[in-house]
Amino acid sequence: MDYDSIECVSTSDGLGNEEIPHHHHHFTSSKTHNVNVIPSKIHPTSVHELLECPVCTNSMYPPIHQCHNGHTLCSTCKTRVENRCPTCRQELGDIRCLALEKVAESLEFPCKYFPLGCPEIFPYYSKLKHELICNFRPYTCPYAGSECSVVGDIPFLVTHLRDDHKVDMHSGCTFNHRYVKSNPREVENATWMLTVFNCFGQYFCLHFEAFQLSMAPVYMAFVRFMGDEEDARNYSYSLEVGGNGRKLIWEGTPRSIRDGHRKVRDSHDGLIIQRNMALFFSGGERKELKLRVTGRIWKEPPNPPDAAGGPCIPNLYT
Repeated sequence: MDYDSIECVSTSDGLGNEEIPHHHHHFTSSKTHNVNVIPSKIHPTSVHELLECPVCTNSMYPPIHQCHNGHTLCSTCKTRVENRCPTCRQELGDIRCLALEKVAESLEFPCKYFPLGCPEIFPYYSKLKHELICNFRPYTCPYAGSECSVVGDIPFLVTHLRDDHKVDMHSGCTFNHRYVKSNPREVENATWMLTVFNCFGQYFCLHFEAFQLSMAPVYMAFVRFMGDEEDARNYSYSLEVGGNGRKLIWEGTPRSIRDGHRKVRDSHDGLIIQRNMALFFSGGERKELKLRVTGRIWKEPPNPPDAAGGPCIPNLYT
């Protein structure tokens, strides 16, 4: 959608845009190099080469295949090379390299996100499963206006959003946005410009989108937390929209940016406004969208240590 046709007027309770320092963690692709620690009895280079697929260069997991000359490759690449050894071009057949699989079973490796702070060490076959959910794995850019493949830690992504996507940056935990669009009935799918808030030392993304819900055109606003789901549960937010003496209010927990914006949108986890209601809130002759969304983010109080204890017993001696 053409952003030039959309006006977004924003205010917040901060004193203005806050300068965001650059950080050293910088990632521009989803590939992260493995950092492997090999037992001292085995030469690191030889083991690394043995377990590295010559086609995709990733670590090989069972089944590990080999040709008649002993060259190995992973099962995924076996189909990609049309059952021909990429090293000697001999037919691969269905020979398993059981010896190499046994060697792999005896090894332990640190998580590949060790350079980003993960201290965990795993048996070879458990490592891959952990890395899929590791809290130290890089985040994907949360920008919703295009499919951005940039990944990195939170400070890097905040700088990336500001400098590369020209996202509005605000300091403060309350906001007041006005979304304006002429001829809104011509808009079936639209993503308004993302806004990022610095609040409680964390970063939150405010999204506003138009799409079809069961053949009915709707608008949806929601907030995502720039961090993991466990930390997102420490915060709550509210969104309010209204006009002509009516209003809608939504309260919820921000979703982690581990969940893509489309996943959150499709789960309907946010403030949903039917188009007719949005135009009613806009006033006038319902020919132009002028929707004001206000919101607040707050930190939930920590649960007391004995909150999960036994039943509450009244004091009978007072």
